[in-house]
Amino acid sequence: MAIDLGCRGAAVGLALLIAGVLLRDRSDTAARLSAALLVAVAASAITSAPGFPRPWPYWSLILAALSSSGAVLLWLWARATFDDDFVLGPWHGALLVAIVGAQLFDLWPARTVLRGDLDRPLSFVYLGLALLAAAQILPTWRLDLVAGRRRLRAVVLVGAVTYSVAGFFHGLWPAFGSSVWSIANAVGLWVLLSLSGWSLFQAARMQQASAFLPTTDRVPGETSAVAPGEDKPPTVDPELLRRLLRLMTVERAYRREGLTIGALAAELGIQEYRLRQLINEGLGYRNFNAFLNHYRIEDASAALADPGQKQVPVLTIAIDAGFQSIGPFNRAFKAATDLTPTEFRRVAFAKHASGAGNPDDVPGIGQPG
Repeated sequence: MAIDLGCRGAAVGLALLIAGVLLRDRSDTAARLSAALLVAVAASAITSAPGFPRPWPYWSLILAALSSSGAVLLWLWARATFDDDFVLGPWHGALLVAIVGAQLFDLWPARTVLRGDLDRPLSFVYLGLALLAAAQILPTWRLDLVAGRRRLRAVVLVGAVTYSVAGFFHGLWPAFGSSVWSIANAVGLWVLLSLSGWSLFQAARMQQASAFLPTTDRVPGETSAVAPGEDKPPTVDPELLRRLLRLMTVERAYRREGLTIGALAAELGIQEYRLRQLINEGLGYRNFNAFLNHYRIEDASAALADPGQKQVPVLTIAIDAGFQSIGPFNRAFKAATDLTPTEFRRVAFAKHASGAGNPDDVPGIGQPG
C-alpha cells in the first residue's frame, strides 16, 4: 500500500508539474493537449487508488470526467504532436464530450439499476483510441526529422499504448490480480511520466536550439542557408548542406519515383540520422515529405504558369514533379499557395494575357498573394 500510494503521489505531482511547465513555456495546440492529457492522467492515478470511495460520490465525478477524457486526449495529442498539418476541429470536442458524458452517466450515484453496464463498451472505445494513437505514430516515424520527437514516439508507443492495452484487459477481468495490477499501475504511471517528461523537455530543447531557422512553409532562398557568417547549429556541415541543395535544385532528386530518406542519405554517403539532422537543423523542416514537397510544388508552379505547357494536364505536371497521384498533389499545392492547381494556372495565364505581369509574378510558396 505504501509503495502504491507513494508512486501514485509522485506520478500526480510529476504530471501536474510537467503540465504547468508546458503551459508556461508554450501556447500551441500540442502543448495544450499535452497539459490536458497530463491532468487526465493525474486524475486517473487518484481515482484508481486503493481505498478510493465506491460507488462514486458526487464530488468525485469531476475526477471521473477528467480521467475518462484521457483516451480521447491521448489520440488528439498524438495527432497534434506527430502530424504537422493537424487542425483541431469542433467534432473532436464533440467526441470528447460524448465519451465523458457516457462515462459519467455510467457512474452517476443516483443510478441504482444497471450501473456499470457501459463499462465494457467504453473499454473497447478506449482501446480503439489508444490503437489510433499508435497508428498515428508508426506510419510517419521514418519521415520525422525532429530527433526529440522521434524519441517521444517510442515512449508513447511502448509506454502509453501498452499501458492502455493492459488497462483494457484488466477492465475485462477486474478481480484477477487486482492488488498486483494496482501496484503495477502506480509504478508504471510514475515510470511512464518520468520518461515522457524527459522526452518532452529534450524535444523542447532541440526546438529552442533551432528556433532561429526558417519554418517549413516559409523557406528563404537556399543560398542563404549556408551564407558566410550566418548563425547555425555547429552540427550542420555547410559543405554537406551545399551538396544536398545541389541534389535538390540542380539534379532535381525530388522528381525520382519513391524517393526515400534512406536513398537520399545513401546518395550523399551519410547515415540517415545525419541527413535528418541536416534537413531539420540546416533548413528548418520537421518532416521529410514537407521538404520534398517544397521543391515539387515550386517545380509544378513553374510548369502551370508556363504558357508553353498550357495543354499539359495537371496530373502529368504533378507526376513529373514527383507526386504519385493527384490527391496528395492537390492538397499539398492548396496548402502551399492557397489556390488549387487549376486556379493557379488560370490566374497565371490571365496575368500573362493582360500584360499585368508574367509567370514569375504569380504567388509561389511562402509568398503573399
